[in-house]
Amino acid sequence: MTEAERRAALEAIAAEVRACTGCRLHEGRTRAVPGEGHPSTEVVFVGEGPGMNEDREGRPFVGRAGDLLVRLLGSIGWRREDVFITNVVKCRPPQNRDPEPDEVAACAPFLRRQLEVLDPSLIVTLGRHSMGRFMPGTTISRVHGTVRPADPETGAGAALVLAMYHPAAALRTPAVEQASYADIGLLPAILEDARARRAGREAAVVPGSAAAAPAASPTPPVTNHSAPEPPALDQLTLFR
Repeated sequence: MTEAERRAALEAIAAEVRACTGCRLHEGRTRAVPGEGHPSTEVVFVGEGPGMNEDREGRPFVGRAGDLLVRLLGSIGWRREDVFITNVVKCRPPQNRDPEPDEVAACAPFLRRQLEVLDPSLIVTLGRHSMGRFMPGTTISRVHGTVRPADPETGAGAALVLAMYHPAAALRTPAVEQASYADIGLLPAILEDARARRAGREAAVVPGSAAAAPAASPTPPVTNHSAPEPPALDQLTLFR
């Protein structure tokens, strides 16, 4: 899929999101928040749901939490416009309450289709509800800073997933903010691992390739990242 085709497909999904009446959240929204970012990026950030500022502007992470996300990205030399940012639910829950299971379910096809179009190498979950879509059955305090392969059912079967705290939680608690900087510092190395795994998967289906031989592993194992390394120049290029 070309970049223009991805852009058009993402905009088609966004148009459906803006017109969606599939759950009760549409009743109180000012604007739906489909998501935004570079259509050819390798990295997708998935938050929980829009807040007051996002509902007003129709864009994800534009308040104080968004400002912190920009600073977190800047700490590893990345820019907001070079990734794609979206949420589990696309309309603001009343009073910023947690999204209900049926609301998450109503929005799930939109997120899955976005991931199918973007086909990222790396997904970063922000907060426990986003984490729960990709790492069910655990807690954010236990798994933040850890990596798992994405379930193909999410729409991004070739991706690795890194769990992080939500930036709003980091704004409330200095220790969480410190942990968030440590976690995001792992991203360049994790992206390199994700690229290697992806290359192995793709090579495995090419007839006659070395990776297709019976003794070859189709994908390298996930590395247990415990400390950030200085990003190399090629790690700052987040596009195919």
